[in-house]
Amino acid sequence: MTLHMEEEIRQPLPLDWKETARLVVEACLEQEDCPYEVEIDLLLTNDEEIHKINLEYRGIDRPTDVLSFPLADYPAPGDFSLVEENSTEYFNPETGELMLGDIIISADKVREQAEKYNHSIRREFAFLVAHSMFHLMGYDHIEPEEAVQMEARQNQVLEALKIAR
Repeated sequence: MTLHMEEEIRQPLPLDWKETARLVVEACLEQEDCPYEVEIDLLLTNDEEIHKINLEYRGIDRPTDVLSFPLADYPAPGDFSLVEENSTEYFNPETGELMLGDIIISADKVREQAEKYNHSIRREFAFLVAHSMFHLMGYDHIEPEEAVQMEARQNQVLEALKIAR
């Protein structure tokens, strides 16, 4: 697995965010039985920057906690059966890794939501990484039944890692 991680914030989060991200990403991939080595880009930024990205790519004029930009299409959430058919689009020709996509997280929102939901900054950050990972693997939460399925998977990962509320 290749996890490219960048930090564009003035005030660092009070945790080893790179190690936490790596643990959560690996747990999500394992839970979904991803048969490939993967490549993911993760950017830790602030509200101002994520606001700009949210406006540019989604037309939403406000900051958000996390943005996910999946690079693959799936016949069903977590179904990797057809990605090889699009190997020129989905796989890095230099490494052979499946390019899952990009994750952008606002460190400002991590702090704010950890306080709001009365849990640790590590738990909030881990939740956002897990949430985004499931988006990168084809899950969504638009329909209520989809939301239940996605939330259950996120919770399973966090519980397995003992990252509790």
